[in-house]
Amino acid sequence: MAKVLVIGSGAREHAVCVAFLKSSQVTAVYCAPGNPGMQRDGINCVNIAMLAFANLAQFAKTQAIHLTFVGSEEPLAAGIVDYFQTHQLTIFGPHKAAAQLESSKKFAKQFMQQQQIPTANYRAFNDEAQALSYAQDRSLPLVVKENGLAGGKGVTIVRASADLAAVIHEGLQHATEILIEDYLSGEEFSLMLLVGGTQMVLLPLSQDHKKLCAGDEGPNTGGMGAYSPLPQMTSTVYQQALAQIVQPTMAGLVAKKLTFAGVIYIGCVVTAEGPKVIEYNLRLGDPETQVILPQLRSDFYQLIMALIAGRTPQIEWQKSETYLGVVVAAPGYPHKPQVGLMLPPLPQNGYYANVTAKDGQLYNAGGRIFTLVVHGKNLASAQEKAYHQLEQLKLAKFYYRKDIGFRGLRTAQSLLGK
Repeated sequence: MAKVLVIGSGAREHAVCVAFLKSSQVTAVYCAPGNPGMQRDGINCVNIAMLAFANLAQFAKTQAIHLTFVGSEEPLAAGIVDYFQTHQLTIFGPHKAAAQLESSKKFAKQFMQQQQIPTANYRAFNDEAQALSYAQDRSLPLVVKENGLAGGKGVTIVRASADLAAVIHEGLQHATEILIEDYLSGEEFSLMLLVGGTQMVLLPLSQDHKKLCAGDEGPNTGGMGAYSPLPQMTSTVYQQALAQIVQPTMAGLVAKKLTFAGVIYIGCVVTAEGPKVIEYNLRLGDPETQVILPQLRSDFYQLIMALIAGRTPQIEWQKSETYLGVVVAAPGYPHKPQVGLMLPPLPQNGYYANVTAKDGQLYNAGGRIFTLVVHGKNLASAQEKAYHQLEQLKLAKFYYRKDIGFRGLRTAQSLLGK
């Protein structure tokens, strides 16, 4: 029987831990550092920081951990997989060299160019004046990205030329280099793979809602909700994405000797010319994970171990329902979230993120607090169920979007002639 260690502390890691606990082969799941909300589900939180590699490795050895699964991007970018493998510990995630596809947006762009993977045109800059000169000669809107890990928030869409100087200046205050990209207009979707060398498992498609406010307005966030599968995604576009994006991505990893056992997240957009890549992540998405993993009907632990061994895994997904998750956040998020607010008890379909505990009571400790996930016979029923449940909770002090799934619903209604 197996013990599993998950690295991270958010709602994504909570969902990963729950998926492992469903395995008949798993006797215990630990999460480092985890959060107090996870304990309700029998998850053992371990007070070790994500970047304390020596302490994490020692814990894995002492507890005879069979598998470590890395949820968060920071330890991957810092080389936790290389460290664990040096110490003969089984771990699921990309090594530091492959993790550059997320930790360096410039590296990812160069990779896509070399593999002829469709993406936006770009230039990289570390000089403010040169960046502004280039941007002023391009058509708006433009996208300014900080070249590094930014928790999903280091991206700004600039629609007015008067805003260019300030956005470029701010970007270079946060990062040593920025990318200026052409804006890709279209329907976005998340395409995630679990890989083991050349073996791969495609996860159900999902759509995140990055903007803070309804109708995709307001500042970027780490994600305010997601749903899966996508009624608006045609088989033609899906096959295009596999042929033009997934296959050359896998081929590029082989060609550059960057293969690994872990996750590839491809943020895509359906443009007039077909699907194109916005970004790579080398870990599961949050909040997409919370609506995807509950759809798995086969054994998650066996799936991961098969990929690590380079074997073709046995896998089964549900086919009949839609899963939808709404992220509840603190007032003031994403800029200055209020903390210390008392949380109401959550139903079992809630996955906790930034929470702390005192005297048995949970309080929020950051911006995104939990994801409530429901499923229904279609997207409309799932959305109705989610907001009905949220209305039953005492959330007057908190914030959540009221339109998660709106793009898919709009497509579904147009197909019905409404």
